[in-house]
Amino acid sequence: MEVVVRATVMFAVVYLLVRVLGKRELGQMTPFEFIVMVVVGDLIQQGITQNDFSLTGATLAICTFAFWGLVLSWASYLSPKAARLLEGEPRVIIQHGRLLAHSLRRDRLTRSEIESEMRLAGIASMRDVDWAVLEPNGKISFIKRDDGRGDPARQQDDQAAG
Repeated sequence: MEVVVRATVMFAVVYLLVRVLGKRELGQMTPFEFIVMVVVGDLIQQGITQNDFSLTGATLAICTFAFWGLVLSWASYLSPKAARLLEGEPRVIIQHGRLLAHSLRRDRLTRSEIESEMRLAGIASMRDVDWAVLEPNGKISFIKRDDGRGDPARQQDDQAAG
């Protein structure tokens, strides 16, 4: 039973740690961040099983993590409020071609990371982006401008010119 309690506590710690560390996909991690995650995994295992190297102890720990993952998944599925709390919400990082510095600071993203993701999405310039949204899963969704209709300032310019 001690393994189940330890696994539950470590699950909560890992869950909170992942939430605090922010939204990053595995592919966006630096090599150092990846190594830290591997080391954290080993430390978690040691904290859960202590000196219990038995197959039973390992099975209990894994099943406890799976159980709590399933509970949180169902809670998110059944309650939109729980989903926002557990999974987070999308955050706008580019609006009408302008980078929102406060959103970048909050998620510890740099301009160069955003520009790299834009290039991977086939977008050459930030001016070509109407909206960019950091999704709860760590991916960035880009919505391209459509001939200037998305930007109110550009609409006024077009009306004045036309």
